[in-house]
Amino acid sequence: MRLLRRILDVVAPRQCCVCNRRLAIDEEMMCAACNLHLPRTFFSARPYDNPMARLFWGQFPIERASAWFYFEPHAEVSAMIYRLKYGGHPEYGYLLGQYLAEDFDTDGFFEGIDAVVPVPIAKNRLHRRGYNQSEYMAKGISETTGLPVRTDLVFRKEFRESQTQKNWWERHDNVENVFTLGNGDWARGKHLLVVDDILTTGATILSCSQELCGAGNVKISIATIGFAVKK
Repeated sequence: MRLLRRILDVVAPRQCCVCNRRLAIDEEMMCAACNLHLPRTFFSARPYDNPMARLFWGQFPIERASAWFYFEPHAEVSAMIYRLKYGGHPEYGYLLGQYLAEDFDTDGFFEGIDAVVPVPIAKNRLHRRGYNQSEYMAKGISETTGLPVRTDLVFRKEFRESQTQKNWWERHDNVENVFTLGNGDWARGKHLLVVDDILTTGATILSCSQELCGAGNVKISIATIGFAVKK
């Protein structure tokens, strides 16, 4: 396999998704230098009391919350998120999920969790994009942790409008009542890890998590790739 990789790298050199430098034979998606200088949040070391977790205090039974790195629009490191969501690179979600899980696992972040639940997207958006980036991220986490991925626990009924240009109130109104509970019997009494790509105001994850809690006696933890920096 290493020989095949070397041959392919000569024919079509792979590039770092952040700095565009050529990747080494043992590097995937991102070079070691960019990984080293990634603006990590280190929230997984204090998963209940951090700026991300505080967004959900009192909203539902939040256990832990962590993002892998601080996200700033148009920052160099944000390129991997844009390529994942809009550039037709679902494999980036899988690799980012693995990277995240390897970092978080050192802090015991996944202990006691029963399943990974990717935030679902509406059918029309799934048809246009061709994949749910959060589902690929969940599969990457599963590969590292051994936790099952459950896509049957919550569904998105509709896609209204993009959240990108909306303020806090508009984001919450835009995702209110857009999710519906699926296999509530299985979810009852479980500790679920809800995963998404970026957390900005938390509106989408809040709406999704509250719907999951409707199954009864559910505990929620949250993991995202990016945590949006507030200006």
